[in-house]
Amino acid sequence: QVQLVESGGGLVQTGGSLRLSCAASGRTVSYYVMAWFRQAPGKEREFVALIGWSGSFTEYTESVKGRFTISRDNAKNTVYLQMNGLKPEDTAVYYCAADRGSKSQYTYNYWGQGTQVTVSS
Repeated sequence: QVQLVESGGGLVQTGGSLRLSCAASGRTVSYYVMAWFRQAPGKEREFVALIGWSGSFTEYTESVKGRFTISRDNAKNTVYLQMNGLKPEDTAVYYCAADRGSKSQYTYNYWGQGTQVTVSS
């Protein structure tokens, strides 16, 4: 089993930055795809970014390209999401996921509890 714990969320003004972390425990996630999803109030959970096991492959949803950067430290069993240039539409609960997944949330079996990101205008 894999347990994931997100941290780093909070309240920030438009244009600000936050760095989310997701620490894994229980077993190594070094060979798993790690991803971030988000869910805004009244909306479905959506893909944000993913990173392959080695860290060399990344994918982003179009709306965050150039602003968000996903990275991982396999020695620490941790994945990060650096978010710059935040916009009010980025406001959501951000979830970390791990598995042999893709952009679809249904390909991930392991999820964190989520961390709230609120961007004020």
